[in-house]
Amino acid sequence: MGSVKKEIFVEASVEDVWAIIGDFGQGPIRMAPGFVTECRLDSPEVRVATFVNGTVLRERLIELDEAERRFVYSIVGDSIAPEHNNASMQVFPQDNGSRFVWIHDVLPDELAIAFGASMDQGLEVFKRTVEGAVTTNP
Repeated sequence: MGSVKKEIFVEASVEDVWAIIGDFGQGPIRMAPGFVTECRLDSPEVRVATFVNGTVLRERLIELDEAERRFVYSIVGDSIAPEHNNASMQVFPQDNGSRFVWIHDVLPDELAIAFGASMDQGLEVFKRTVEGAVTTNP
C-alpha cells in the first residue's frame, strides 16, 4: 500500500486550524480556495470536492473527533476511484502555532505519488490562507 505523510507548521492557533479542517461541508474550499473550486454535501456523510485541475472527488466522512482534532475520510468515487483510500488530518499545538499532519494510504501504490504532489500544493495554499487570515484579523 502506498502511504503519504505530510506535515506543516502553521502560524495560527490550533483552534483556528481545527475550525477549518473540522468543517466537513466546506473545509476543502476553506483550506485551499482557488485550488478547490467547489465543495458540496451529497449527504451528511459524503461531500463532493472539485479541484482547479478538474478532478472531482467524492469523500465519505469516517470519523470527526473534536477532542483529538482529528478528521478521517475516504475517497469513494468520481474522477479518481482508488482500490483503497483512507486519509486523516490532525492538528496539534506546537510552539506559537500548530502542526498539521495529513496522511493518505492508497492502493494501487502508484497513486501515492499523485496524492503526495496534490497534498503539497494544497498545503502551500492552506498555509498562506490561514496565516493570511490571522495577519489580517488580529
